[in-house]
Amino acid sequence: MARYFDIHPANPQRRAIVQIADIVRAGGVIAYPTDSCYALGCQLGNRDGMARIRSIRGLDDRHHLTLVCQDFAQLGQFAYVANTVFRAIKAATPGSYTFILPATKEVPRILQHPRKKTVGVRIPRHVVTQALLAELGEPLVSSTLLLPDQDEPMTHGWEIAELLDDAVDAVIDSGDCGTEPTTVIDFSQQEPEIVRRGAGDTSGFE
Repeated sequence: MARYFDIHPANPQRRAIVQIADIVRAGGVIAYPTDSCYALGCQLGNRDGMARIRSIRGLDDRHHLTLVCQDFAQLGQFAYVANTVFRAIKAATPGSYTFILPATKEVPRILQHPRKKTVGVRIPRHVVTQALLAELGEPLVSSTLLLPDQDEPMTHGWEIAELLDDAVDAVIDSGDCGTEPTTVIDFSQQEPEIVRRGAGDTSGFE
């Protein structure tokens, strides 16, 4: 049974955030809000957790998960940011973007694109997610909470808790966070490619 946490959206309760971080460190999978819909997350290096996320979403091993980072400094530990794109990415973070960048050696091979050796990274603006990332001190391995039989990501914590009660270890509810996923921009080639248009404005990358 998943533990249900009702978290204040602007002033997250410290005790609850610590408890959620402990669940993640213990190998748990959580459902948590971001600034562009809910996501599933687990600790970096948690292979069982990654498999559970893929199972919940009905994904195969070819679908790559994202590293959700606390800040730009942490992002830089896991992805190479070329000088030519530094300013554009810095200006867009934190925000509703996922960037595909060359992976550093800190990224487990299971999270890298097998041919391109790239990784998806993002820095959310959501206050609760930021509090959790600060407590963890490392990124969350994540994927949008979009179930195989649904057209839009889930957005209500209480509904997620009812539906995924046996599939996840914790659900964070801090109010509605919308259903539009991140804008995905691939910076692994010479020219940026907009892979998916979502919540983030693409005008600065075109």
